[in-house]
Amino acid sequence: MAKVEIYTTPTCPYCIAAKALLRKKGVDYTETDVSRDPDLRVAMTQRAGGRRSVPQIFIDGQHVGGSDDIHALDHQGKLDAMLGITA
Repeated sequence: MAKVEIYTTPTCPYCIAAKALLRKKGVDYTETDVSRDPDLRVAMTQRAGGRRSVPQIFIDGQHVGGSDDIHALDHQGKLDAMLGITA
């Protein structure tokens, strides 16, 4: 199973949707709340190639984007393979 990291804020509806998709797939993830620590948001922004919005999602250290991006990967049938999910 892949290592998944997600940077979030507590009330972000996109964060909630992305986490729900990961839970639906049975994927454990490490969540980092960037709402109260500007240094964490700066670190996230640097890792995410300048993207400041949340969520920012990384699979095995590779930046895959935000909620729309992870849902698009799922729709395209590519997400399961990235997550190491086998049928």
